[in-house]
Amino acid sequence: MSLPDKRHDRDGGGKYQYFTGYVLSLVLTAIAFALVAFHALPAPVLLVLLMVLAAIQVLVQLFLFMHVTEGDGSRVKGLAIGLGLFFTLAIALGSVWIMSFNSQVQ
Repeated sequence: MSLPDKRHDRDGGGKYQYFTGYVLSLVLTAIAFALVAFHALPAPVLLVLLMVLAAIQVLVQLFLFMHVTEGDGSRVKGLAIGLGLFFTLAIALGSVWIMSFNSQVQ
């Protein structure tokens, strides 16, 4: 008599979760592409909407593909994501600051 296989239980939704994440990623990408390709909105509104779509895309990736909430060490995962966000924002905002300073010099 063999023990039941528990590998599928820790999958957290398995193929259905991956399929849902894949479809959501495709839909979000298609929406962003269509908005830009067809000039559907004025530029400032479009930029804000694209940032919102990008943030939703990041959440889809983190929760459906990378399983941030599953397993041990969720506190360490949260700190790692926070540190990654800090570095990303520091590099992006620092680059914008340097480019704006460069345009004032010239």
